[in-house]
Formats: sequence, structure tokens, C-alpha cells
Amino acid sequence: MSSPVAQPAAPARRNGGFGRFLRRLVPWVGALALAGLIVAGLWPKPPIVETTRVATGPLRVTVNEEGKTRIKQRYLVAAPVAGYLRRVPWKAGAEVSANDTLLAVIEPLPPALLDVRARTLAEARRDVALASVAKSREAQKFAASELKRIEQLGKDRVVSPQEWEGFQAREVAATRELAVAESNLKQAEAELREFSVTPGVANSTQTPVEVKAPVTGRVLRVFEESARVVNAGTPLLELGNPAELEAVIEALSRDGAALTNGTRVELEHWGGPQPLRAQVRLVEPAAFTKISALGVEEQRVNVVVDLLTPPEERLSLGDNFRVEGRIILWEEPRALKVSSGALFRRGPDWAAFLLVTNTVQLRMVKTGRSSGAETQILSGLREGDEVILYPGDRLKDGQKVQPTVIAPAQ
Repeated sequence: MSSPVAQPAAPARRNGGFGRFLRRLVPWVGALALAGLIVAGLWPKPPIVETTRVATGPLRVTVNEEGKTRIKQRYLVAAPVAGYLRRVPWKAGAEVSANDTLLAVIEPLPPALLDVRARTLAEARRDVALASVAKSREAQKFAASELKRIEQLGKDRVVSPQEWEGFQAREVAATRELAVAESNLKQAEAELREFSVTPGVANSTQTPVEVKAPVTGRVLRVFEESARVVNAGTPLLELGNPAELEAVIEALSRDGAALTNGTRVELEHWGGPQPLRAQVRLVEPAAFTKISALGVEEQRVNVVVDLLTPPEERLSLGDNFRVEGRIILWEEPRALKVSSGALFRRGPDWAAFLLVTNTVQLRMVKTGRSSGAETQILSGLREGDEVILYPGDRLKDGQKVQPTVIAPAQ
């Protein structure tokens, strides 16, 4: 009678045991999933790298320095004589013609005027000079008559030769005193004539001095514009021809030593759309010390370059204008090159990481010239090879990587 009651209870116990098993299994599955997530999160991933390609193209090595333009021949016009300078009508930029354009006129200075006291003293000196002349004339006349009488007595041998010579000396001295007195009289009379000169009017016997342009060109500077009294040698104007320009570039002495006459130069940022063509004419033999913006002492030398661009293509360029010079030391139209950021030192040599199917391979390369941003490749890489940019110390030979943007060489 008891068995029919016990038979339906067996499946319930089996189902309850399986449920308990599942409940015990769920935490383990969750723990395994969590551990898998942690492992997946901590699993090392390939580093992300930026790549570039080895290309063939133009490459040049340049020295870039600031400079300024200057006119080759400058002419400083100065006052040839002392006098009263009339007002100069010229302004900077005015065109002048050689031996034709009148630049300035210098009038003779009027004599200094005498006041009442000075005139009285001058008249007194004139009166004294007149009296001295009269006295000296009488003394000379008396000495001459005495000498004449002595000469007659000398012929009759009445006086001795010594006495005769003494009278001759007195007559000569009297003649000289008369000459000095007459000279003093002329000086005193000249001082009195100055008083009769009209103020502001120069001596009519002297003509103004005209200063004409010595060269055809333009006025660069006007030093004396207003009318005033000037001394001989006073600078008046500065002239030059803006069409005859050159540029002076301050380069480091080590760069200047590598330059030769005829080296190509490009002048940029001068104000025009295209760079100006130029070439090196002279590297000055003496260098000078200059403090850089960082406070470092540098030995620099002036590099003088001639402009080859025609003047009609640079009409707006003038004297002392700022330019940026690009001196071309070396140039190759078809050079195998790569970005300098892809190269690094490996011992005494250069090396690069080549990218092959997302795996880096170490390549030793031989380099040539460098422009700073790009470097010439002589061996070790080929055109089209993809290399790692800025690898640093995080990459090793054979390591997997994840490339991103490819930056081809310019």
C-alpha cells in the first residue's frame, strides 16, 4: 500500500539535485569569465606606430639665415665750403641725375657786424695806424736823405765804411717799419668797412657755391634740410641707385668657410610672391662675435651676395630691407630619401625599422646628405619601403606592431 505513494517523489529529487548543481556552477562560470576578461584586458597589444615611405625626389642642403639688402655704391654729399646753406628741397626717394641735378646752394657768410664799442675801437686803431704810417714815412724819408748825403761823402772819402754801412742799415729798418705801419692801417680800415655791410647780405664779390649730384640715382637720406650755417665737410645728403642692390647674410663662421663664389642663394620673405635669385660674391675674411637670442656667443661672418633677379621684378625692394637667405650648399633632383625621424643610431652606424606585414625588421642603412627634415639613403633601403617613424626604445626586431597613418616623404 506504501509503494504507490513513494514512486512519484523520485523525479522531484533528481530535478532538485540538478538545480543545485547549476546553482553551484554559476559562480565558477562567472569567475572564469571575469578572469578571461582580466586576462584579455592585460594581454599585451601590438604598439601603434606611424610609418612613412622611402621615396625618390629632390633634396637640397641649405644654410638658412637672416640678412638685409644694401646699395652697392653709396655717395655721401658734404658741404665743400663753410657758408650759409639754403633750404634743401629734396626728400628721400627723389630721383637725381649726375652733374645735372642741383642738390644744395651754399652762400658765403656775411662778415661779422660791429657794435658801437667795437667800431670806436676800430676807429681808434685806424687813427693809431695812420699816425704810425705818417711817423714811419717821415723816419724813412729822413733815413733815405741821410744815406744819400753819406754816400756823397763816402765818395770823397770823408766818412769811414763802417759809418756808411750803419746809415744803410737805418734806412732799411725805416723802410720795413713803414711797410708794417701801412699793413696795420689796411687791417684797421677793413674792420671799419665791415660795419657798412647790410645785415643778411653777403659780400657781392663772392658767388654762392652750387652742389650738384655726383651720380644718377635716388636720394636715400637728407641730413640737413633746413637753412642754416654749415661748416666745410658737413653731411648734406646720401645718394645711391636702388637698382644696384646686394644682400648681406650673417652666417656662422663654419658655414661661411664652406662657401665659394658663385654658390646659389634664394632670398625669401622679402615682400614679393617669388624668391629672389642670387649668388655668393664674397665671404668677408674677418668674423665677429654675436650674442644669439638664447644668450650664446656665436662667431659669425658676413656673406655678400649679388642679386640676379632683374630690377623690374623687385621694384619694391630698397636699401636695408630684411630678407631670409637660403644658401644652397648641395642639391640633387632625384635622391633616394626618407624622413630623418625614421633613422636612429645603432652603434656607430644608422639604422631603421622596416615594416613587413605588421612586423618590424631592423635594417642597417648608409646615409648621405641631410637637409634636417630628410636624409639621403645610399644603401639599406629601397624606394617604396615602409619604415617606422620615431621608433624610440619601445620597438625590437621582429615585434608585431599596428601601423596607422602613412606619412610619405615630401
